Amino acid sequence: MYKIYQDNAELVKDLKNGRENAYSFLIHTYHKKLFVYALSLTNDQAMTQDIIQNVFLRTWEFRDNLKADFSIKGFLYKSVYNEFINQYHRNQSISVLEKVYVEAITEEVNDFNQELFEKKMSLINKEIEGLPSKCKQTFLLSKKEGLTNIEIAEYLNVSLKTVEAHITKAYSIIRKRITKKTHSVLFLLFGIRITS
Repeated sequence: MYKIYQDNAELVKDLKNGRENAYSFLIHTYHKKLFVYALSLTNDQAMTQDIIQNVFLRTWEFRDNLKADFSIKGFLYKSVYNEFINQYHRNQSISVLEKVYVEAITEEVNDFNQELFEKKMSLINKEIEGLPSKCKQTFLLSKKEGLTNIEIAEYLNVSLKTVEAHITKAYSIIRKRITKKTHSVLFLLFGIRITS
């Protein structure tokens, strides 16, 4: 059984000293939360797992650089963000729209609050559930399943313009019902998906 840490400074100190108990506590406490956060950025299970694994490994490898007065929680979330951006840049050429997406992520990370973030996600998901049936189905196929508009049109046996209209309507409804402060999370969850 690993030691339970209540004090950030003590946890950082034991990590720096190479105590495996501290590392086990770190993984047990933050793995699930970081996974949920990373998945909201990537919408990709495999990429998310890679990100989380890399963050924990690098935290251990470079533990000598940790500072006792830095929040370990904040450090981990920013590390996930940085790892995501690194992989994102390696995999994609950056367009103007992607820069907007990255800026939205940066805004959310710089003022990160796990409880508030989850509340925003819950609010957005509630609004999605309240969308008209066809509108909701089209939106989720696009933003959750990652299908292109052409693929959705073929799957639902409707025109491309109908698909575009449903997605536009969904965004319009959701944006009107959520606060501006929640828009950045909307970007994180569904904002920009680069397709060929």
